[in-house]
Amino acid sequence: MSRYMKLGTVPPKRHIKLPREKNVSYKGEGLHYEHVITTVGFDRAYSICYHLRPPTRVTKVEPAGQVKIEAAPDLPLRHVHVKSGPLARQGDPVSGRVPLFFNADVINYRCRPAQAQSELFRNATADEIIFVAEGGGQFESVFGRQPYRAGDYIVVPRTVTYRLVPDDPRREDYLILECTGDVRLPARYLNPDGQLKMGAPYAERDFHGPEELLTLDQERETPVLVKDGARLTRYTMAHHPFDVAGWDGFLYPYTFNVDDFEPITGTVHQPPPVHQTFEIPGFVVCTFAPRFLDHHPEAIKVPYAHSNVEADEVLFYVRGHFGSRKGVEQYSLTLHPRGIPHGPHPGTILASMAAERTDELAVMFDTERALHVTPQALGMEDAAYPFSWLG
Repeated sequence: MSRYMKLGTVPPKRHIKLPREKNVSYKGEGLHYEHVITTVGFDRAYSICYHLRPPTRVTKVEPAGQVKIEAAPDLPLRHVHVKSGPLARQGDPVSGRVPLFFNADVINYRCRPAQAQSELFRNATADEIIFVAEGGGQFESVFGRQPYRAGDYIVVPRTVTYRLVPDDPRREDYLILECTGDVRLPARYLNPDGQLKMGAPYAERDFHGPEELLTLDQERETPVLVKDGARLTRYTMAHHPFDVAGWDGFLYPYTFNVDDFEPITGTVHQPPPVHQTFEIPGFVVCTFAPRFLDHHPEAIKVPYAHSNVEADEVLFYVRGHFGSRKGVEQYSLTLHPRGIPHGPHPGTILASMAAERTDELAVMFDTERALHVTPQALGMEDAAYPFSWLG
């Protein structure tokens, strides 16, 4: 989100000294320690944090295993319906992630944690989009604390050390996208000055960054689980890394709630790009929010049959009645791959004619590269789905 933010104390210019209070337990040089966090080298968005201690104080580095994600063997080209609603709770918001679909640009997880996050986490090589299907609490990071609630996308830039602090861990339910490219807003929504256009489906007021600093002055060893690709490493810091007294810049975690998405409708059915919310190299994310339906007197109010000639499409059904689908449930996911058409189920076209609006909410991501399906996904599959258009 390219909008300047500032929290806490920063010096009047970059790269000059910022004296530190004498009552900090770490004496050091008596200055705050500048920490520049950049993207695309030094060419794109960055922020500068000012720590009570050097952010480089590590006491131990040890391997912490691998995140192995495998494709189901010998799967033919076909539609896939995964019923993830009954997914058993396990682990925490990091260790409880179950991979479903993946390619070189994105890994899609479902997560229904059984407990609170056990240690701090940092994804070193990927941005993350955590969609909160259920739950709420506080998202804490080196940038401070910010609340989250059901319906929020939490966008976490790579290298940000964080923890989710839910109000009730056993009510949390997430869809997670691990993105090898940067998460950005669609360029067509921005005017030449970098501001969101008046016709965009959201505005700057709908995006929420950290609200307050944590600034923990804790001289005690603190482990951080770091993921870079498949490799996990446990870094033990000599102090708690949430010791930032101030920061400013354009790079930070933020939330956006689906109820703030302003749907674009027309007299006839509008194509999926009008629902686009984020763009990432290799794929896009769309929000199908509750909305008025097409109002031409003869409009067909469900999507027409179509072929994804250059994209694989995954839909995550969050809530409401899904007018074009039969048999999907809350928290179902459907994969409609390129090369074979899909469309409304028999009977849904006529049934939609009298409807004036839809209450459905769904999250979609469309990928340029073909998606692989994991054995975990097939373990929750409705195997009859590819034949469900027979009527």
